Amino acid sequence: MSDSLFSVLRAAIAAEEPVVLATIVAVDDSVDGDDLPLVGAKILLQPGSEPLGSLGNDDLDRVVIRDALGELSAGTTGIRHYGPRGEARQDEVSVFIESFAPPPRMLIFGAVDFTAALTRVAKILGYRVTVCDARPVFATTQRFPYADEVVVNWPHRLLEEVGSELGPRDAICVLTHDPKFDVPAVIAALATDTGYIGAMGSRRTTKDRNDRLMAEGVTEAEIDRVRAPIGLDLGARTPEETALSICSEIIALRSGRPVAALKDTEGDIHRA
Repeated sequence: MSDSLFSVLRAAIAAEEPVVLATIVAVDDSVDGDDLPLVGAKILLQPGSEPLGSLGNDDLDRVVIRDALGELSAGTTGIRHYGPRGEARQDEVSVFIESFAPPPRMLIFGAVDFTAALTRVAKILGYRVTVCDARPVFATTQRFPYADEVVVNWPHRLLEEVGSELGPRDAICVLTHDPKFDVPAVIAALATDTGYIGAMGSRRTTKDRNDRLMAEGVTEAEIDRVRAPIGLDLGARTPEETALSICSEIIALRSGRPVAALKDTEGDIHRA
């Protein structure tokens, strides 16, 4: 079983498919009984597939599978503690949960100058970047050579195709500045589980967009998910500085650190 388990693990990593491995690394000597978990026992999980292996009993397997899939969704790795049959608030069994998550995705809507800069910064941070714009004359690989893919499509239609694949580690950045593009894009983004949704624009543009969103039935709570104006209040002016502001906000939001976001401040975005 271990040979086939590691074969599946190697194949998933090579294909950049999400996979998580849970291994028992310690069992308290005081634990006794039948079908006990053993140090070294493993279980391998891929979303949508049957688990491979076992940690010793069905109860422990069930709880660890739940937690391991949660760790995989967040892209995190760590040790969790359980009772011998998966009991909570016990620590006789220590399980190392190791996530092999594919690179987080960033979808950038709008083939503009800011997009080129944001693509470069996002690639440095390890994102798999997709640039999407419905205008074929602007959405070209020549303009965005750092992007993993450049898609000619309406943003909301692309999200209808890939939105279900997005999770807390992923980001959507709407840079279009055009209601016919960005309103449907934001509505479609709000239907996903992506961890970051940002929309570019002045405070007036943001207010106008929010009014349009509410006219389409979007609630205030949903609008609050959207980081707009996008980015941290760094005084950014150039596309490169704006890209740094956006990525800094993504990192701060993910880590839960208190920061001065443009969304939460007032006054001119570009001060003299």
